[in-house]
Amino acid sequence: MRKSCILMHISSLPSNYGIGKLGKEAYNFVDFLCQSGVKCWQILPLSPTSYGDSPYQSFSVNAGNPYFIDFEMLEDEGLLEHSDFSNIEWDSDPRHVDYEIIYNNCFKVLRKAYENFDAKKSPAYRDFIEKNKNWIGSYALFMALKFKNDGKAWYEWEHDIAMRESEALSKAKKELKKDIGFFKFIQFKFYEQWFRLKNYANECGIEIIGDIPIYCAYDSVEAWASPRLFCFDKTKKPLDVAGCPPDDFSPTGQLWGNPLYNWEYHKKNNYKWWIDRIAFASKVYNIVRIDHFRGFESYYAIPYGSETAENGEWRKGPDSELFKLAEQKLGKLNIIAEDLGFITPEVRKMLDDTGYPGMKVLQFGFDNGKNEHLPHNFTTTNCFAYTGTHDNETLTGWAENLSPKNLKFAKKYLGEKKIQKLPYAVVKSAWGSVAEVAVAQIQDFLNTPPEGRMNTPSTLGKNWQFRTLKSDFSSSLAKKIKKLNKIYNR
Repeated sequence: MRKSCILMHISSLPSNYGIGKLGKEAYNFVDFLCQSGVKCWQILPLSPTSYGDSPYQSFSVNAGNPYFIDFEMLEDEGLLEHSDFSNIEWDSDPRHVDYEIIYNNCFKVLRKAYENFDAKKSPAYRDFIEKNKNWIGSYALFMALKFKNDGKAWYEWEHDIAMRESEALSKAKKELKKDIGFFKFIQFKFYEQWFRLKNYANECGIEIIGDIPIYCAYDSVEAWASPRLFCFDKTKKPLDVAGCPPDDFSPTGQLWGNPLYNWEYHKKNNYKWWIDRIAFASKVYNIVRIDHFRGFESYYAIPYGSETAENGEWRKGPDSELFKLAEQKLGKLNIIAEDLGFITPEVRKMLDDTGYPGMKVLQFGFDNGKNEHLPHNFTTTNCFAYTGTHDNETLTGWAENLSPKNLKFAKKYLGEKKIQKLPYAVVKSAWGSVAEVAVAQIQDFLNTPPEGRMNTPSTLGKNWQFRTLKSDFSSSLAKKIKKLNKIYNR
């Protein structure tokens, strides 16, 4: 079945509180998708963000972002007074998230809600804790310790607690009992609100596409509490870290810095941690997009302490074995493989073996007519055609920054003479392709200028800030998108 999808993270939803929330504006957006005839809503990882504000560098692979918890819903439950959050100045610009303001105020408001919450009177809370006991306790302790240590990374804490010595752990659990309860409460409320929204979307015939990063952050509860999962030395320092080798776009490569998995350990345990992770993500989302999927076939390892990614090497990963075991245990998985980057015949074979749809990104295509990202070269319907991803420019910015040669080709290919008409022509080209699902960022329907770009890879600051306004989601835009879906049978 041919479908269309809009890519917009929760953080970008309209909000009076500085960042998108899981409240009424999220439900209004679902209604907008219904009116537009769009069947899928793609978001970025729901994980808590840390330094740099990236949802791909999180303190936990399981936890939800506290910033998205809707205050008005907590007010309806009697956990907050309206004045607890309405008198705070949450932003200086309604088009951009100011993460410093959010960080300095969000937890203060949520602590007030926690003080008004009685866990003993909430069977739902106790049920949530029981169902998530494999991660919630470690995460809550990790966050309580992080706040106690002024936000420092766990490897900068006192040695005994960083190394999880039993006496230090027991002492911390007693000392920080209230804070641990607070962080458990946050996750309870986040997932309560999330699943309510997801169920509403599903009832409206809309699937949620979620995103999980392949790697964990070094400053994460996983690295602190489960070091055996990673290639660490005895002091829990990485031996090597993740990244990408040099290419035309990045002469010194990309140094991500994430710890690498100890795949020998994972294999001995029948990939239990990964299978549990996929199972959890499959409950949280209807469709799971796995970032940097090619890293399962082989991954790039850079010696820890390197300043660039130039001196790394490729090493063999678990390949499709992991996913075959996962499907034996969990049944057929609804996964999108982010198969961008350096793709070898071995990676293509892994994709064929799993049968998961890959990605085409039209912005990558306009250098010549042989490019695989151009619709006429799609060799299968089993793919998702993106106008651009969160790591790309808005289509308006892309069109303005095309080289003279590529601009000339794009105009010919898309049948448009004016630069300002190219963005929508790209959208139509994706919608008209044979791809099972066509995806565009909301920016590409709003003609958002270049500064509305969600993320510029390998840069720090001014990323992940894009926000929409209520007025963006007009009935005329819904009609325009619906017409597009009708024309191209999506």
